[in-house]
Amino acid sequence: MKNVKWYTWLAGSLLTALVVLGLISAIRKEAHRTVGHPNILVHVDGAEALLNEHELKERLIEGKIYQPDAHFEQLNLLMVERRVQQMEEVKMVRVYKNLGGMWFIEVWLRKPIARLFAENGSSVYLDSEGQTIAVNNLHTAHVLVISGAFNEPLSRIKVSDFINNDSLKNIRKIDDCYRISNYVCNDPLFNPLIGQVYLEKDGSFVLIPLVGDQRIVFGSAYSDSQVEDKFKRLRIFYEEGIPYKGWKKYSEINVKYDGQIVCKRRDNSPE
Repeated sequence: MKNVKWYTWLAGSLLTALVVLGLISAIRKEAHRTVGHPNILVHVDGAEALLNEHELKERLIEGKIYQPDAHFEQLNLLMVERRVQQMEEVKMVRVYKNLGGMWFIEVWLRKPIARLFAENGSSVYLDSEGQTIAVNNLHTAHVLVISGAFNEPLSRIKVSDFINNDSLKNIRKIDDCYRISNYVCNDPLFNPLIGQVYLEKDGSFVLIPLVGDQRIVFGSAYSDSQVEDKFKRLRIFYEEGIPYKGWKKYSEINVKYDGQIVCKRRDNSPE
């Protein structure tokens, strides 16, 4: 009986040793396997992609983040993930590999909702979370255009860093741009209707619709509630006034002042 137990223990130990040796051999073989190129999957929120698989791969190779002819033991997946996360177009990234000699980069892109043009000629995209994205010549997003009296830095900005800071909200205008563009982007009426926003030198915003020939005097956009209230009044005009009066009757719609909608006829007489 003791001999049977001894043989059973010995067989189990040998089997365990063989499994361990097999794993060690597989790990060593994997470490010396050639890296090759990653399998890249890009997720796009909406139709506007500012980065594709080929461009991502080229950036990593040019930055010497990985080399296709290197071995897996030389590949730092955490560093690759960090470098991809630093790209302005990227919202989230996951980098991983399997024992079959394949490795993967899965990327979720930021969603551009507006393009800002500064007075000095610089331009950036503003995404759905209030972060700026650099413009490149390979992609153009068809989004709301915001231009005018911008003379503040626009690169590498997160609106969330200062949008609730009382000392900055009257100084920085990009947070106001975010409030307006975020509302327009998510509204089924105004998203296809408003094509451009212009910032006047006095800090007031003017909206230019794609349909009709009116200018919309919007005024300030200091808070979400202020922006929402103005768009609610503007909605009343478009849903109730335009069907009755027609698109060509008015040259200007003014929702700048609290609780008012002031329309200017094309003969310059207010109504």
